[in-house]
Amino acid sequence: MITGGGQGIGLAIAQALAGVGCDVVICGRKAASLKKAASQIAKHGGRVFAVVCDVRDERAVAALVGTVKSTFHRLDILVNNAGVAHENLTVDKLPVAAWREVIDTNLTGMFLVTQAALPLMKRGGTIVNNLSISAKRAFPGMAAYTAAKHGGLGFTKTLREDVRPRGIRVIALLPGAADTVIWDSFWREAPRKKMMSAETVARAVVDALRLPDNSTVEELVVMPTVGVL
Repeated sequence: MITGGGQGIGLAIAQALAGVGCDVVICGRKAASLKKAASQIAKHGGRVFAVVCDVRDERAVAALVGTVKSTFHRLDILVNNAGVAHENLTVDKLPVAAWREVIDTNLTGMFLVTQAALPLMKRGGTIVNNLSISAKRAFPGMAAYTAAKHGGLGFTKTLREDVRPRGIRVIALLPGAADTVIWDSFWREAPRKKMMSAETVARAVVDALRLPDNSTVEELVVMPTVGVL
């Protein structure tokens, strides 16, 4: 199950997982983009289910996980990928509404989906939290995004210890600049040609997921060879 699977890194991971034989459930807020994404994923193999879900909404999350339970009875891989950014603004100019949307989506949404999904996960399962390098670095004008990602890393580390006795792996995905639409939120002139593709990040994720059950990658950092930021 991949949240935010309708575009960008989420879509690329969904396609890559379908390509190695996984059945895939994607979710997002927009039905039209999900439908288009599902048709793209289906070309790679496996069954694909697209569910409209706002990860900030507990009832919507419960319905999403309910679909997985009724269809598959278990969940092997959870990718918490849903995320938004905000306009590049210093703290004194950042609207509270923008702060709340980013924190609620990127951090609280990750918590809500994980909490709902855990009962379906057994030994050998894996959770991947897409955090970005902003989980360890700070950029001017990105207070809410940076706070959410730093918080997400703390959540990921704690989750790992919580589920370690159950044999569930937890990976913090920390990609650098990847060419996705999120840049339109805060830096439209970003040098896209220097960035990685979403497919490159997805390939690294699948490689990490395919390690033997007795091993794991705890932090997966994937960066462009040429500096972007």
